[in-house]
Amino acid sequence: MELYQTKLSKLPGTDYHEIYKTAENFYEGIRSNKKRRPYIRSKYFGNEKIFLELFWRHLHEKNVWERERRLKFLNVAIELLKKSKCRPEIVINLNNHSEILYRFGGITSIGEVFVVQVKESKKSGQKWFMSVFPINKRKSSR
Repeated sequence: MELYQTKLSKLPGTDYHEIYKTAENFYEGIRSNKKRRPYIRSKYFGNEKIFLELFWRHLHEKNVWERERRLKFLNVAIELLKKSKCRPEIVINLNNHSEILYRFGGITSIGEVFVVQVKESKKSGQKWFMSVFPINKRKSSR
């Protein structure tokens, strides 16, 4: 998998509430420009829309530690989806054969590696930003 080098670093913050507030403000900036469902346009998919709501639903299924870990990478994930032309890893969803999963790799400006996952419905052709997570293992200090 090719890795896209972002110009941004992950969102700042030391606890979940601080990171959540920053991420929510970042997301609100995107959402306020759209009339209906928030989306971004992706260069890799030929400027097709990638809808963002599924990310929040998926995020709230996780525990607080995992939410904090993933939210820190929201802004770099959006930059990657908007600007990257790097080829992703493509996987057919084993649980639902009518979905295709795209996994994009990226590196933040300070060298942290992360993965962004996009789901595409074969029936409608709609694409949804599902998840972002760092590849590095959890540190033993927690």
